[in-house]
Formats: sequence, structure tokens, C-alpha cells
Amino acid sequence: MSRLHELSCEFVSTIPDKLEVGTLYVSMEYATVVHRCCCGCGNEVVTPLGPIDWKLTYDGEGISLHPSVGNWSFKCRSHYWVKSNKILWEGDMTDEKIRQVREIDKLNKKLYFDSHPMNTQGNASKKSIAQPKKRFIIWGIIRKWFTR
Repeated sequence: MSRLHELSCEFVSTIPDKLEVGTLYVSMEYATVVHRCCCGCGNEVVTPLGPIDWKLTYDGEGISLHPSVGNWSFKCRSHYWVKSNKILWEGDMTDEKIRQVREIDKLNKKLYFDSHPMNTQGNASKKSIAQPKKRFIIWGIIRKWFTR
């Protein structure tokens, strides 16, 4: 299979067992976006949404994810952006650059959790991240209104 250049979007409560190639599944309830790798390898790509993970933008027509999707743990090592359901391909990254990006992500997560107000209560800060945020609840209401 060849590289994809566009995805369709489907808002779901839970992620289906069988993922269709070319479909971006968005679960606002679980703050998660899942799709098959756009390179065609068939791997399942999970992008959790949250303050220290991916951000989702929906403009009424298309979905965008930020930051880019870097599948460096997969054999394909694909790297792309999702912008208004379009796939914008990035070039290969060196192992050193991937290591640097992972270190920055790790540091950002540590800084976030260290500064989180509920940090003094042990795992409470992690639990608060897993809870749906207000904006996710609002999107769920909007989605239900459009799918009636």
C-alpha cells in the first residue's frame, strides 16, 4: 500500500476493534485519536490528547493534530502532520534528533507534573489528566448535536 495524503474523520465514543485505513477515529470521551499509520504499514497509531500530549483542532470540516506524528518505534519510522485531514509528509529524522525530541518530551512532562497543583497528592495529578477536559465535553455535545 502507498502513502496516504488524506484522512476521513469519524467521531466515536470508543475506538472500534477494526480500524479502517484512511480513517482518523476521535474519541472525545477518552481524549484519544487513533488511526492506521499513513505510510501503509498498517500499524495502529494512538495519539492521546491533553496538555502535554497532542492537541486537536476541529474547524467544522477537518481535523488537525499538533505536534506532528512521529512513528519512530515502528519499522517504517514515518513522520507526518495531520492538517485539516490532509497528510503533510516530513523527511526522515536521524536517531540523534529523535533522541533529542524524546528527551524534550520527557522534560516537558516532568515540568508539567512537577508544577501541577495536585502533585502533592501522589497520583492525583495523573488522574486529573485522564479526566475529560471541559473543551472535550463541549466537543462531545457539539458532535451529538450534528449526529442527531
